[in-house]
Amino acid sequence: MNRRELLKMITVATGTALVGGNSLLAFSALGEPDRGFSDADIERLNELAETILPRTDTPGAKDAEVGAFMTVFVSACYTPQERSLFRHGLAQIEARSRAAHGRGFLELDDEQRRALVVELDREAKAQVEASGEPHYFTLMKQLTLFGFFTSEVGATQVLRYEATPGRYDGCTPYEEGEPAWATT
Repeated sequence: MNRRELLKMITVATGTALVGGNSLLAFSALGEPDRGFSDADIERLNELAETILPRTDTPGAKDAEVGAFMTVFVSACYTPQERSLFRHGLAQIEARSRAAHGRGFLELDDEQRRALVVELDREAKAQVEASGEPHYFTLMKQLTLFGFFTSEVGATQVLRYEATPGRYDGCTPYEEGEPAWATT
């Protein structure tokens, strides 16, 4: 799977183009700017990402440290409006969790987290269909998928990985149901 195919997959899964994708090629963690996210924010993002892509017989989003990836990507690639929407969403998830269950997102059990994520996903899809504007959950879901499948864990333990340059084989056999290929 190449980067273009991954972006198409994320678009289909979330119903909208990757937010911040136009600055994707310029992304770099060099310099480590002050991201303005706390350790608790990163932990909350990791748990949200793990709810979206849980560990099964393959690694989950927490194994790829997707929460930390999100903070870097949001800080380096999102516009100020997108960053504001993302941060607002992080606060909204916490507020909705407290309103519905009387405790923060990190204190919810797996079933309560899944129910909240399903509700947010439904809302996000409805908002995109109605207005074309991204919902904060769309940004979080996109970054979960992108961060996981471009991580070492996602590329080497979930996708089939072959380092490039490697031998070119233009006609590689593929069996239905096999994982897609990851290339660098």
